[in-house]
Amino acid sequence: CMLCDVIKILAAYATNRRSKGELFMSTPHIAAEKGEIAERILLPGDPLRAKFIAENFLDNAKEYTSIRNILGYTGTYKGVPISVQGTGMGIPSISIYVHELIHAFGCKKLIRVGTCGAMHKDVKLRDVLIAQAASTDSSLIRNIFNNINFCPIADYSLLEKAVASARKLNLPVKVGNVISVDRFYDKDIDNPRLTTYGILGVEMEAAGLYTLAAEAHVRALALFTVSDHLLTGEGCTVEERQTSFQDMMKIALETIIEE
Repeated sequence: CMLCDVIKILAAYATNRRSKGELFMSTPHIAAEKGEIAERILLPGDPLRAKFIAENFLDNAKEYTSIRNILGYTGTYKGVPISVQGTGMGIPSISIYVHELIHAFGCKKLIRVGTCGAMHKDVKLRDVLIAQAASTDSSLIRNIFNNINFCPIADYSLLEKAVASARKLNLPVKVGNVISVDRFYDKDIDNPRLTTYGILGVEMEAAGLYTLAAEAHVRALALFTVSDHLLTGEGCTVEERQTSFQDMMKIALETIIEE
């Protein structure tokens, strides 16, 4: 099809420019000029959360993309250039944006600031979780490694800094394993067994982020605010999901500016 041909041409062009050590300007999903995206970037799934972070935490924030209404901004936090880019939901969606951010725009530190569903009795609504690792039922891992059960894990230096930042801010966090699932409505998954093995929460993106970061030798971390609870049935409103999870945002920003 014509669209497929266009994508192939763009991919070939990008590969050619990368082989020359260049970063190119715009991609099929991110309309940014060279230099408009910082090496440090936060990745909320919800584009409106990206907008909220830019407007409330960044100085001199400027929108650099709105393709498909997936918003991206760059500003500064405590004088450090920071970008924030919406990624959409699911491993396929975040993988598109992360791949382009790393390989086209040179992002080196990527922190997901998302929501998750709590699965463990010791995790409460609005708790902040830090994903030390991300188990998954996604075929992404199997397609890459065949019979090897690759374990997508966080960058340790970012993980360590996030815990230290939370302590400095006097904000409690829980660190552990989450599961990144392909289906939001999944009656087949064995949640009680996962909880028995220490899974704290369920989300849909971290395993993809960690795998792509490992491949590219860049640093990645995923932070979550618990927006609903699988055991109690509690949940936050849509507006709360977009604007009120500020403890997570503060921890992520303090973490990402650390050297």
